[in-house]
Amino acid sequence: MNGHRFNFAIVIILISLSLTVGIVAIAQDASQTNERDSGQVFATSTPAPSAQSSASVPAIGPYEYPDGVNPMTGLPYPNDEVRSRRNLIVKISNHPPVVRPQHGVNAADIVYEYEAEGGVTRFAAIYRTNAPQKVGSVRSGRLMDMELVTMYSALLAYSGTSKPIRNLYLNSNFRWRLISPSIGDNCENAGFCRDNTLTDRPYEHRLFGDTTKMWEVATKRNVNTGFRAIGFAFSEQPAVGGIAARDVYITGYGRTDARWQFDETSGRYLRYSDSVPHLDAADGEQLWADNLVIIEAPHNPRPDLFPPGSADESFEVALWGSGRAFVFRDGAIFVGFWQRLGNEPGKALLLMLGNSKPIYLKPGRTWITVARSLGNTIVNAELVALPTATPESS
Repeated sequence: MNGHRFNFAIVIILISLSLTVGIVAIAQDASQTNERDSGQVFATSTPAPSAQSSASVPAIGPYEYPDGVNPMTGLPYPNDEVRSRRNLIVKISNHPPVVRPQHGVNAADIVYEYEAEGGVTRFAAIYRTNAPQKVGSVRSGRLMDMELVTMYSALLAYSGTSKPIRNLYLNSNFRWRLISPSIGDNCENAGFCRDNTLTDRPYEHRLFGDTTKMWEVATKRNVNTGFRAIGFAFSEQPAVGGIAARDVYITGYGRTDARWQFDETSGRYLRYSDSVPHLDAADGEQLWADNLVIIEAPHNPRPDLFPPGSADESFEVALWGSGRAFVFRDGAIFVGFWQRLGNEPGKALLLMLGNSKPIYLKPGRTWITVARSLGNTIVNAELVALPTATPESS
């Protein structure tokens, strides 16, 4: 980010009568007080409907939550079993396209999507509320997962790693929270099983996991403790100042792309990948999120771990300090920054406006895309015509 990790601003380009918004640059000091109304992000644009004053919005978080409320969703834990178990991260493949549709992604409370290498993304799905018995396909861990494990005080389930990352994992303070075939966990005891009916997929993309068995493994190791991770703020109603944003197109992956469109009926953002609906094989639904967050973070090489040209290179994604952020909910965008205050376990991302007030998420599920640059995001006020989810599209 060329030394400007704490700076953000926006330039808005209105393209055609549909008010297509291309977000192309950011340059205002986030440390300065924003004198505009709380949540105001664009000087010239279409305000989103149904917003109310932030002063009248009942909210929870980002530092304290009512007893019995899940800080990852802003919703009550459905029962004591969910409340008492630990956050569980499962690594899920998103490339090559033959791995789609994946299983169990829509059951996660939070999904992080980030670049694994070479423009290819991977999912880190965080489970607490739901316990799907088939998740995947399960793939390998990366350097960034070490930050997520700390941020969410979580268990980490993955297929394996490169040797440098394996050494880091096994010498970490979360060693006993790792669940993986690469360290001896298998189909019988930990639920890592191959689905060999998927003959169109390479062998490495046939591994799936059972979250119920993963939590059982953690219980046997005495690490299945229901720690919470703070950071998000929630409100049923967004603060005033959101700008209409019903189509979000992320182009920066190189070998794939992602598009999210707001569905008025459900009040959710629905995902498309490579211009077709992206489905979940477990429930047959399109991937969806109540909140879509795109954050910008440096992707640093680690030549001390991976010599230049290494086939198994993993970037160090700098999820510490602060950076720029776009937050979408209820068909509107809010522009601000993300912040992580230290590396203490359980301190996840804060999402803030330029005046340092929290950006309220809608209670529910959140999808976080970690990007090298927000400049690869195109935001349209209105929907762009795309295919609809049909049996033929799967």
